[in-house]
Amino acid sequence: QVQLVESGGGLVQPGGSLRLSCAASGSISSIYAMGWYRQAPGKQRELVATDTNGGSANYADSVKGRFTISRDNAKNTVDLQMNRLKPEDTAVYYCKIVYTGKGLTFRYDAWGQGTQVTVSS
Repeated sequence: QVQLVESGGGLVQPGGSLRLSCAASGSISSIYAMGWYRQAPGKQRELVATDTNGGSANYADSVKGRFTISRDNAKNTVDLQMNRLKPEDTAVYYCKIVYTGKGLTFRYDAWGQGTQVTVSS
């Protein structure tokens, strides 16, 4: 059973910062990519940032220059440092990994349950 545990969400004022963390555990052989997505009320889930196993990061245009994704391969964790937050960043943020399970061949996706980020004055 693969589990993703997210932490770090909460309420912050515009211009403030939050750091989200995600820890993956369970029957994981290797993780090929880790990333963050978000879903605002009434909107589709969208990519925020991803980090491939090779160290290549990809960001949504709306967060470039403000958010930074980082990954600790030894610990199977991924963080999202969010700076200069805006009200439009308010959403539920989901951690996602692409992994291969122990004893298996193919890649699978796993999602965290989500953590609420609210940016409001």
